[in-house]
Amino acid sequence: MSTLILVRHGQATPFEADTDRLSRLGEEQARAVGAFLAESGVEPTDVFCGSLVRQRESARLAAQAAGGDWPEPVVDPRLAEYDGDGLIRTLGPLLAARDPAFAALLRASEEGRGGPERNRYFQRMLEPLAGAYLRGEVAHAEVETWAAFRARVHAFLRELLAGPSGRTVLAFSSGGVIGVTVAAVLRAPDDSALTLNWRVRNGSLTRITYGGGRSSLDSFNEIGHLGPDLTSWR
Repeated sequence: MSTLILVRHGQATPFEADTDRLSRLGEEQARAVGAFLAESGVEPTDVFCGSLVRQRESARLAAQAAGGDWPEPVVDPRLAEYDGDGLIRTLGPLLAARDPAFAALLRASEEGRGGPERNRYFQRMLEPLAGAYLRGEVAHAEVETWAAFRARVHAFLRELLAGPSGRTVLAFSSGGVIGVTVAAVLRAPDDSALTLNWRVRNGSLTRITYGGGRSSLDSFNEIGHLGPDLTSWR
């Protein structure tokens, strides 16, 4: 049997001009992941990460905190998150143009960006937008579709599950990828992937055991290694 440990990247900077970099908190979360895995005796045979900066940096900092003995991370674009910037900047206005209720949520999110409740307003807007994106109700040629996103994550998972046994694989990715992967292992419907996605915290661990063509979920969204000062959703 083999083990896949999915690691969500550390906190990024979703409300800044450059959304694809780790915040200071995100850097500390990534280091905490590496230190915890090393202390737990985890010795990865393979390390993968998505192509986004926040994913690659999380893998680098975690490996550094673990002592630097991990295999060199393999960058796999299939582990990149769905196009969140495209959702907000391109698909959001398209949906708002035909849905007054969503337009009000989008406006409230934009107006609340600088306030203490910005995460709440953002999430209220993001959930219906992501739902419409998943169902194919809003699309644009420049934004990867949910079906294409799901297909590449499933392709990575199929390839991994077909590989040799006895592996301990670390994969540094994002909430949407983790949600799709867990939903696939549980054979859950598509919208479950989004429900899972909303719960995945920065720097969390999700463990899957696999082998012989079978896979099972052992844990989801572990955060005990972070503590209250290092816990965040966004």
